[in-house]
Amino acid sequence: MTGYPAPLARVIEQLSKLPGIGEKTAGRLAFHLLKERKEAVLALAGSMEKLKQEMGLCPQCFGLSEIPPGREEVAPCKVCRDPARDTSTICVVEEPSDLMAVERSAEYKGLYHVLHGAIFPLNGVGPDALKIKELMARLRANPPVEVIAATNATRAGDATALYLAKMIKPLGIRITRIARGLPMGGEIEYTDAGTLGEALDGRRDL
Repeated sequence: MTGYPAPLARVIEQLSKLPGIGEKTAGRLAFHLLKERKEAVLALAGSMEKLKQEMGLCPQCFGLSEIPPGREEVAPCKVCRDPARDTSTICVVEEPSDLMAVERSAEYKGLYHVLHGAIFPLNGVGPDALKIKELMARLRANPPVEVIAATNATRAGDATALYLAKMIKPLGIRITRIARGLPMGGEIEYTDAGTLGEALDGRRDL
């Protein structure tokens, strides 16, 4: 990068590859790191290195899990190994970050399955690119009562939910789609028409 010393340019180049980080922001972050104590920068670098060494995908739900010290295999995640979880429901999400978002709500107590994407033919992403085969094998081995399609409210998310319904219904397992509507604290006056329409369509008895 023109004008930067080589060591600084390398850091800026790597930081700018992160999502949402442009060259200017990467430059500010790099200068911040340059001003930090050496110990703090080394601690950050060490934690990033360990992120790849000590994290992997849960062999059951494909969410994020840890690799125990002294082992090479990824252990089942905290949710999958929790005996208190409700095994009658499996919530299917697109990404591990979605799983964590649902967990933060503290409303759901069942199990999960992470697809690692959504069906998007225009981008060359079909069902075989996702963890759908693994989901179907899991449903056949230990059928739950209900599968919740918690994919995003996008065309790709909707297409994925419809595909899951087509695959799962013949197994005799109930499949539901998460409701859409007004966010907590939202005011009708400031709600967009699409969201308000979804809220009306998804209404339920009181």
